[in-house]
Amino acid sequence: MGSSQGRHAALQERANELGHERGRRTYAITGVMGGLSQLAWRGALVVLVFALGMVVFAKPDSAFLKGVVLAGLLLALIVLRLAWRRLSAGRGMNRCHIYGGGLAVTDLFGRLRDVVAWSEVTELKRSSGAVLFTPLYRVELARRAAEPLAFVVPAYQTDLIKALQERANQHGIAQKQVRYIVS
Repeated sequence: MGSSQGRHAALQERANELGHERGRRTYAITGVMGGLSQLAWRGALVVLVFALGMVVFAKPDSAFLKGVVLAGLLLALIVLRLAWRRLSAGRGMNRCHIYGGGLAVTDLFGRLRDVVAWSEVTELKRSSGAVLFTPLYRVELARRAAEPLAFVVPAYQTDLIKALQERANQHGIAQKQVRYIVS
């Protein structure tokens, strides 16, 4: 068994100890690629809507055909986005699972990235800001015997932030609002 497989097995065993089998709440998290994909999505959407508007108002030759092509591209973009959401949620990609005894974070491929017990956490740090026109929160859990666990949460996922704050309060974990990030 390779070191990667051994680490994954150890993380899975740890998640099971924290209550993986008994239920969990799952939330989406993101990374740099998530921010870039948001920027690409918004840019493509603006360009297609602008082009569709130009076809409607300028009425060039064969405007109907051009409008149908642009509307088709817009519809395809929306369908691809919905399909990606369903696929990523189904595969557990970039998720934060909150258990009774702790939390687990998965990576882009749905594998466990890290598992933390609430008893190990010494401080919950959070900051908010915007990166590439995408509002987000950065969460960092300081631990006693290991490096901090940090992940990024889209700004629309305030439920995750509230759940983390509730768990921190339940377990007597110090909380800190860190400086505002803009880049």
